[in-house]
Amino acid sequence: MSESIIGKKSFDFAILIVNFYKSFITEKKEFVLSKQLLRSGTSIGANVREALNAQSRQDFIHKLSISQKECDETIYWIELLFATKYISKEEFDKLSNPAIEILKILRSIIITTKNKNS
Repeated sequence: MSESIIGKKSFDFAILIVNFYKSFITEKKEFVLSKQLLRSGTSIGANVREALNAQSRQDFIHKLSISQKECDETIYWIELLFATKYISKEEFDKLSNPAIEILKILRSIIITTKNKNS
């Protein structure tokens, strides 16, 4: 059985977020915004995993929609950290680029799956 691309990308992103969080709280001593980023950033993959084990097409769409919302929220926290100068442009790009890619993939999967229902 082949591995899901979105499953792999969202898991790899969760690892990136966890590692960022660990170094960020040590270096910057910022705990509120970074905790929000940790929660939403790791939730993406958890909801993708649930979607991959969905009981129906509607359940699949619903769980991926939650993942999409968490991904968009994650991008918000990344943008906020950058706008408030907690992270550099390099850190911003390192975090936002994969998040945007995941968001686009999730949206595409949801749209394609909904169109199959029509």
